[in-house]
Amino acid sequence: MSDESGTPTTTPAGSQPAAATAPTRGAGTAPAQGAAPAQGATTAPATASAAGPRPEPIRFFGTTWLHHDQGYTLRRAAASAGSLAAVVASCLVLRFAYEGLALANTGNLVSLLMVVMFAVCSALAFRHTWDSFGKRPDPDRQASLRGLLAIGFVGSLLAYFFRSLTEAPGEKLHRAEYDAAREQHEKRTARRTGNPSKKRRRA
Repeated sequence: MSDESGTPTTTPAGSQPAAATAPTRGAGTAPAQGAAPAQGATTAPATASAAGPRPEPIRFFGTTWLHHDQGYTLRRAAASAGSLAAVVASCLVLRFAYEGLALANTGNLVSLLMVVMFAVCSALAFRHTWDSFGKRPDPDRQASLRGLLAIGFVGSLLAYFFRSLTEAPGEKLHRAEYDAAREQHEKRTARRTGNPSKKRRRA
């Protein structure tokens, strides 16, 4: 009964009171603005996934390798000059270390072993670093070669120098992975939007 007029309140036949018609969780209705989605409810895909894969940044280059913009050429020149300067400085340090061993009278055998060790480690580090620009290195192998790469850092610097003369180190690998990811994304998008009639029948 109404408080003001005293007349009884009636509801249409077959209908329920307003309190009983509130949407329940997971009933397929859209959640209120600002409210968290119900558990198990499907949500819209994120903006990043809807827009497709994003290019992976490269150290010192960011994502400029994708379109060769935003100072890409200058970055390559700076990377080449910096790595070459680091190679020269490293060779000077190694020379001082060799002269220190010679002054200490450790013997020719020790000096020869040191030269051979640095030469072999540098060659292996050069090969490993050069190969890593074309394919992803094995993490276990990378961890096991950490000491060798530290000793032969001159070889890694040389590999970085020569690679930066033609491209950003690792650009070819990143571009291949990015193109493959975009192709897969386009195929998934085409499958989802290929037959809209199926979606209408499901709804």
